[in-house]
Amino acid sequence: MPYITKPIDQNHSIYYEDYGTGQPVILIHGWPLSSKSWELQVPALLEAGFRVITYDRKGFGKSEATLDGYCYNGLAEDLLEIINQLDLQDAVLVGFSMGGGEVVRYLTNYGSDNISKVALISSIIPLVKQKEDNPDGVPQEKLNEILDHLKTDRVTFLESFHKDFYNYGILSQSVSQQQLHYDWSIASHASPIATIKSAESWANTDFREELKNVTVPTLIVHGDADKVVPIKTAGEQAAKGIVNNEYYVVSDGPHGLNVTHADELNRVLINFLKK
Repeated sequence: MPYITKPIDQNHSIYYEDYGTGQPVILIHGWPLSSKSWELQVPALLEAGFRVITYDRKGFGKSEATLDGYCYNGLAEDLLEIINQLDLQDAVLVGFSMGGGEVVRYLTNYGSDNISKVALISSIIPLVKQKEDNPDGVPQEKLNEILDHLKTDRVTFLESFHKDFYNYGILSQSVSQQQLHYDWSIASHASPIATIKSAESWANTDFREELKNVTVPTLIVHGDADKVVPIKTAGEQAAKGIVNNEYYVVSDGPHGLNVTHADELNRVLINFLKK
């Protein structure tokens, strides 16, 4: 199995998969899943002629967990290592949910010399938390509740979280029970430390001042029914703060629109990449 091992830390290995030829597209998964969450995007991108690289964030999927390094500087450094060791040029960064943070922090810390475009899908960018100047964000009490559940009964919390992920209910069975169980299995097997510390990162990091660093063409896709990362605190603000962007709103789209609206997302993403 292919791993990227950071030279400065031989115990820190990141699992990745690399398929196809053509312009490289790096898919960065959301929390608390793994690169398996891109299952419905990878074949479409390959068929469209792109080289597709997916990887598991440290502590998730098949990547090794560490005690720390889950702040966005550490996570962006892992992304840099992948780009450098695979010698990727003219790459496209696609960040889903939490993965949008790696995209923006990468551009902030390392620039865009070898990055041609980026895409933010159901992204946390620029800010999740509710503040006086961000009234549409998630209240601090709700974020505290999430972290408390992760620390006391993580696997039970994850089951309910994935229903919110897809806006799943008795009258709106947006995905199958098997999909819910699949996601729960992936998330529950992730490192508890990684799950908690990365949640602290996406909940508390404010990227508003970093939006100016996103200078390459950017696709922003968000569902207007997202219950996990509300569109007003994320997609709408990102579209206002990133100068060179295309903003696409998925009607009735939940957070996990990469599954529920896969065909629509794939069409929009591929059209953007081919421009």
